Amino acid sequence: MNRIKGVWGQYAKVDLTTGSWELYEVPQKWYEIHLGGRGIGTRIAIEEVVRRHIRVEPLGDSNLLIFGTGPLQGTGTPGSRHVVMGWSPKTRTLNESYAGGWFGYMLGRTGFDGLIITGQAQEPVYLLVQDRAVEIMPAKELWGMTTAQCDKVLRDRYGRSVGIACIGPAGEQQAKIAAIIHDRAHAAARPGFGAVMGAKRLKAIVVLGRYQKPIADKTAFRTAVQEFVRLIMQNPAIQSLSRFGTAGDVNFLNQLGILPTRNFLEGSFYGADKISGERIANTILVGRDSCAGCPVRCDPLVETSFMGEKVHRECGGPEYETIGALGSLCLVDNIDAIALANQKCNEYGLDTISVGVLIAHLMEGTERGVIKDKELQIQWGDARRMIELIDAIGMGNGVGRFLGQGLAEVSRQLGTEDFAVHIKNVEVPLHEPRGKKGLAISYATSPRGATHLEAMHDTMLECENPTPELGVTKPVNRLSWGDKPRLCKIYEDLYSFVNSCILCGFVSWDQATAGQYYPFPVIRRILTAVTGIDVDTKAMLEIGERNYAIRRIVAAYDGYKITDDDLPQRLKEPLKSGACKGEKIDERELRKAIDEYYKLRGFDMYGPTDETLQRLVCAELVGIIKRPL
Repeated sequence: MNRIKGVWGQYAKVDLTTGSWELYEVPQKWYEIHLGGRGIGTRIAIEEVVRRHIRVEPLGDSNLLIFGTGPLQGTGTPGSRHVVMGWSPKTRTLNESYAGGWFGYMLGRTGFDGLIITGQAQEPVYLLVQDRAVEIMPAKELWGMTTAQCDKVLRDRYGRSVGIACIGPAGEQQAKIAAIIHDRAHAAARPGFGAVMGAKRLKAIVVLGRYQKPIADKTAFRTAVQEFVRLIMQNPAIQSLSRFGTAGDVNFLNQLGILPTRNFLEGSFYGADKISGERIANTILVGRDSCAGCPVRCDPLVETSFMGEKVHRECGGPEYETIGALGSLCLVDNIDAIALANQKCNEYGLDTISVGVLIAHLMEGTERGVIKDKELQIQWGDARRMIELIDAIGMGNGVGRFLGQGLAEVSRQLGTEDFAVHIKNVEVPLHEPRGKKGLAISYATSPRGATHLEAMHDTMLECENPTPELGVTKPVNRLSWGDKPRLCKIYEDLYSFVNSCILCGFVSWDQATAGQYYPFPVIRRILTAVTGIDVDTKAMLEIGERNYAIRRIVAAYDGYKITDDDLPQRLKEPLKSGACKGEKIDERELRKAIDEYYKLRGFDMYGPTDETLQRLVCAELVGIIKRPL
């Protein structure tokens, strides 16, 4: 059989402890059944950790950090992204995060499909990846710099066209809410991978790719990509993204009563219009940027000032999640303040969602009078104090180092766990499951903790013929539990396929499930043209299901069971305002839905059964989950 095209067949495995690197050959079968992205990354984790019975300490030298691509990265396919995987200091199991920009495109052209980084350097270093080689370079002069400063130094050194991933002071101090910032404004954020890089004393990675990937059928590839671009740009919803970015969702979700507000107590915010995408477009927006190969240009570039500090266009502007976390959740209705907070989080290397949910928790604790330390107190809507706390967290000053450990640890020490909104120690993103019951199942069951990027979003299915190819032809009631376990599995498998291709949700599953357009036939044509392997609807969903299932193998290895799947108490309480006022997550309905969901997946208490692994063509993984006798 000819080798699958679109991949190099190898990762570069770097040992920071010894200062050496070697080639890591990826088996041909892995590409054929897992494709790329999260699938290949998980198989690497299984072989390197689970089979070797290694107990990983996330901030120790036993952790491995994977930067992965798939067949489409480096080809110019619109929406191509990359994945970062490793053991999270929050969930303490394998986790993943996705980022855009140009880093993934460049990594796909280096002659490697990804990087596996192990060990710990004695002194700060950065990696230079180019010409099918890796160099480990000293980074003492970069240590302590913000991500923007580090990015500028490295681009001055290696050229403007390189891809750069780096951490800021928050990652250096191993704050668990630290992110890896790519190309100045694209964050791999939720699991705390900035802290993992900091623990490894790895300040940055510079990638410069010059090699053309082998493509099975270049003519078919060009034709399919052109059709994909036409589909994208003819879609009214994506046209809105080009105008307002993801911030265009603020007013929409507010009208539906599911804009998380006041630490998830309410579903509508009186100041929503002041922080919306429309307000940004009419006030502080000065341009738009795009990721590699993407015609949408949804990344906002803004200029403004707040508290005497300028917000620079080079650091990007706030997207929906950031606006929700640092805006409505905290009752902040000043878009200039949110833009500055976003810039500071990017420069310190902080996850804006985690920061916003954490600060909203402090605001509620202050209002309740249960937070006694004045250094931790903050009133609702106090934008100036919010900025001060971000500075403290980013630099690790005063209470900042304590807050940098994340909401789960902070609330545990403060005794405020009863209103801490996190799942498996990951702060909940700005999507409201009380108004999307399918989302509640995804939130509760994900081994990644609270994630919205591989979840069912019921609002996208309230239309005629949402996805006929997947057998979903009738509108779905987002407030009902009816049929949600089955639908949840279908769309999670679809999203898992997307995360195996590593495509942006906004040009693939997001608008597809909103009934606006359905791009998956052309996406599969692109994939076939690149790889030479035919992927039909059935194979697409099987790839997604397979790669979701094997993630649960690692979670089981680290001790997770189905009994760990739950939602925080706050989400089981009725919403206090908005069009969904009174909606809540009923405990009995949730447990019933979770049980049905796992039956459909073929999982038992620990994860996929051996029969399920056999069905998913993973016979070599049978018996890998050690179940008590």
